[in-house]
Amino acid sequence: MTEDFKIRWLGRMNFAEALALQEELVARKREDLDAPDEILLLEHEPVYTIGRTPDKSSLLGAVHLPHPLFAINRGGQATYHGPGQLMCYPVVDLRRCGQDLHRYLRWLEQTLIDFLATYHLSATQREGLTGVWIANRKIASIGVGVRHWITMHGFALNVCGDLSPFAHIVPCGISNVTMTSMEKETGKSISVVDVAREFETALRERFRVLRCGPEAQNRVFVTT
Repeated sequence: MTEDFKIRWLGRMNFAEALALQEELVARKREDLDAPDEILLLEHEPVYTIGRTPDKSSLLGAVHLPHPLFAINRGGQATYHGPGQLMCYPVVDLRRCGQDLHRYLRWLEQTLIDFLATYHLSATQREGLTGVWIANRKIASIGVGVRHWITMHGFALNVCGDLSPFAHIVPCGISNVTMTSMEKETGKSISVVDVAREFETALRERFRVLRCGPEAQNRVFVTT
């Protein structure tokens, strides 16, 4: 079996360390076209991020933020990451997947929607907005960066825990948005570790949809 797709669970990791790891993987894939695609699953220490935009209004001034802020090379406005969120960072060569960023974003959304359905949660896309919603409540935020058709960053799925840090910003630049989590929607105790383990299975199936060609669809290697 050709090992060209890896998933890694990294546990709790600070943002700077995770960003450095993504940069390293992107650089490696630029140098070696045969390097495997990798998907990193992890949980962050509390942090705010904002994408490459001249409009910083979603930070509400930023000086009041209770946690560190990183300006990074993804699209989109400000968001919060912290304990209780499952972070997913795919480092994927889109040249193997049709070089279509729009298709990639919709794939991320649909993967989340299908996964949440296994918890009996009816999630949807919203026209004109990137992310995943349950009614008018946002449960997952998506922001990606692409260099030479290699992706980094990805999505944050709210699993459990404290959502109050979102109140210090305008999440994703959407006024009056209500953030929610799997735990709030199901009324059940859910851990990020358990969700990450189950999400690996979903990724193995859904990655075949993203990849181009039947031969690539069957090459999967998972490591923890």
